[in-house]
Amino acid sequence: MPRPILLPLDVKLMNILSGVLGLVFAVMVLTLGGEWVVRQPLFNLSAIHVGGDLMHNNAATLRANLASKLAGNFLTVDLQSARAAFETVPWVRRAVVQREFPNRLKVVLVEHKAVAYWGAEGDSRLVNNMGEVFEANPGDVETEELPVLNGPKGQAAQVLQAYLALAPLFEEMDTVLEQLQLREQGSWRAQLDSGAVIELGHGSLEEVQARTRQFIDTVTQVSSRFGRDVESADLRYTSGYALKLRGVTTGDVDDKVEQKKKR
Repeated sequence: MPRPILLPLDVKLMNILSGVLGLVFAVMVLTLGGEWVVRQPLFNLSAIHVGGDLMHNNAATLRANLASKLAGNFLTVDLQSARAAFETVPWVRRAVVQREFPNRLKVVLVEHKAVAYWGAEGDSRLVNNMGEVFEANPGDVETEELPVLNGPKGQAAQVLQAYLALAPLFEEMDTVLEQLQLREQGSWRAQLDSGAVIELGHGSLEEVQARTRQFIDTVTQVSSRFGRDVESADLRYTSGYALKLRGVTTGDVDDKVEQKKKR
């Protein structure tokens, strides 16, 4: 059996160097070729198709305003940056941006569904159906009958949940819950379409619901006796509530509403 031929060290090094240089050359060729392909006019962005929710935005206006913010062509455009650009548009909650070969972008928008105003009167913030606060022109809201919610930062979802639980209860009084506020101290305050202010007190949503239910089940009988509407009520008592009717002092109805130590 013939013995293998051992190559000199310098020959081995030369072979290794040749292989490395060949690999580097191949990478350079591929890189230059890739750059050449990327620069071809075929991949210049020729169209941006905008679809999805467009109730508060116009597709043509969006394309005109945002096209200049999209750097690169079909192959190099940063989809995350493009998505972020579309999501800065008022009323846009989420944008999905995809490439469509060879030179188009497809954008699908999801708009906020406004269910309430948020903050003090005149504030430009709204609350969507997910309990998220967003900035928009209140004049673009389709209906003027949205409630006004307010509370500490980051608590919009909790306030919306409480509103959705309490509003049907007040409807049983043939009245509308127009405003609901969660104060910094954790107490709740409601205002009805009649202007009546109801102090709902502290506690879990279940506890607040229970006090509201007790109030609604009895207040109609009291107000009917005096033929007056409710001006304000304070439910922050361990049992019963304090009630003020329009034109009637609280003391006049003490015999109908038990008052005890506040919570």
